[in-house]
Amino acid sequence: QVQLVESGGGLVQAGGSLRLSCAAPGRTLRGRAVAWFRQAPGKEREFVAAISWSGTNTYYADSVKGRFTISRDNAEKTQYLQMNSLKPEDTAVYYCATRMVVYSDPPNPKDPSQYDYWGQGTQVTVSS
Repeated sequence: QVQLVESGGGLVQAGGSLRLSCAAPGRTLRGRAVAWFRQAPGKEREFVAAISWSGTNTYYADSVKGRFTISRDNAEKTQYLQMNSLKPEDTAVYYCATRMVVYSDPPNPKDPSQYDYWGQGTQVTVSS
């Protein structure tokens, strides 16, 4: 079992920035593919960004490409989602997720069913 904890959400004006963090208390995320998803009220959970287990490959939803950046720290303890040029439509609860299998990437990094462990989410609200 891998517990994930997100942080860094909050209220920001349109055009502003936030950096979300995802950590697994007491352990590293070394060797794990990690993804960020979000869910707005009344909408389905949607893919935002993902990073391969090696950190070599990153993937983004078209709606955030060029504005959001997924990364990890050198110790591979924390994953980050840097969000710039935020828009009101980015308002949602943001979740990070990872897989049970290590040193392996999901066949489709954008598919939430490929991930086994989820955090509790952090609220991001962008005002216009």
